[in-house]
Amino acid sequence: MTLDEQVYAELDRRLAPVDTARAAAYPGERPGRQPVHTCYVPADAVVPGLAASWGAAALAALDEHGLPDLGHPAALLDEVLPRVRAKLAAEPVEDLRVDAEDGYRGRPDDEDDDVLRAAGAVAADLAAGAAPPSVGIRAKSLEGATRRRGVRSLDLFLSAVGAPRATVVLPKVTDVEQVRAFLPVLDALEDAHGVALDLELQVETPQAVLGADGAVTLARMVHAAGPRLTGLHHGTYDYSAALGIAAAHQSSDHPALDLAKQLMQVAVAGTGARAVDGSTNRLPVGSRDQVHAGWRVHAGLVRRALERGLYQGWDLHPAQLVTRYAATYAFFRGALPAAAARLAAYVERVDGGVLDEPATARALAGVVLRGLDCGAVDDAEVAAMTGLDRPALDGLAGRSGAARRASA
Repeated sequence: MTLDEQVYAELDRRLAPVDTARAAAYPGERPGRQPVHTCYVPADAVVPGLAASWGAAALAALDEHGLPDLGHPAALLDEVLPRVRAKLAAEPVEDLRVDAEDGYRGRPDDEDDDVLRAAGAVAADLAAGAAPPSVGIRAKSLEGATRRRGVRSLDLFLSAVGAPRATVVLPKVTDVEQVRAFLPVLDALEDAHGVALDLELQVETPQAVLGADGAVTLARMVHAAGPRLTGLHHGTYDYSAALGIAAAHQSSDHPALDLAKQLMQVAVAGTGARAVDGSTNRLPVGSRDQVHAGWRVHAGLVRRALERGLYQGWDLHPAQLVTRYAATYAFFRGALPAAAARLAAYVERVDGGVLDEPATARALAGVVLRGLDCGAVDDAEVAAMTGLDRPALDGLAGRSGAARRASA
């Protein structure tokens, strides 16, 4: 040994605060299930039994039109379709947002009543055990013209929803100070209504991505929001319009939108928040050919997002649930054999054609867990292929033992 102990001690002294700060700012993957989608429903259209009615409408569309060729092997679709039908019957909506912002078409004088009726409908479903696993509301932005109206709708909704936990979506964020100013409002709403609140920020403006000082505003917003933040949701059409992209070319797969979503992914990496893809307004409605065309577009966008590590997106119409689950299940079932083989080899330290490191094993376990969470694969088949049970997969994925606000 040639170095004096004081050299090591000084290194520890200087870097210990850095270690502590990094652990606080980047606690790792949020434990628990991430929904595969968020369904936005206008406040004036929310009724009791909404999730079941969306599932029934999706099944009816599938029965009437049949699933077109989505570019997957026929054998894979044969595995997927029964699971899709079961999902649509049992849990068609994983995450619901009552929309009192862009999707809301009621008159301004009616918003109080519409929001309260929507909250009552969600409360009835919660009491009946028929609500989606997670629920929340998108109110209006904190811009001057809509600030008070937005907070009032939040107050009314949370006063009547009767949920132990809900998510509040803050749309059209343009400045990190809006995030900081909103946190005490959320504290006050929690205290007033006894509802634990999570926060999502919608990335719909260029200013939310890149500030006037040249800094990536997204990163500042994520760390200003802290552990209350569960996700950054991209707004396809407002963001496209703000960049001057012509309406005919506004789509979630536009390269200009990819830049924003990649920065979202970088900003949330390791924080416990998640980057979420946007929506498509190409709805599967009309004739059989029109429905099939809409399904192909939607399935392609879902698959593209999954391939890029965006595991959640928006759905705006019941028939989109068909291809949300068909594309998602095909992705995870298609990924399972290779991921399972590599995980089994990693755990057994078997030499093979691919040498995986702990970080890669973490990602592989994460993919398998996402497939389990959404119903694409089963515990028994995963255990048979990997030799690992759910707790072991949680450990490999870094989901266990994280210290933060409990996830929904």
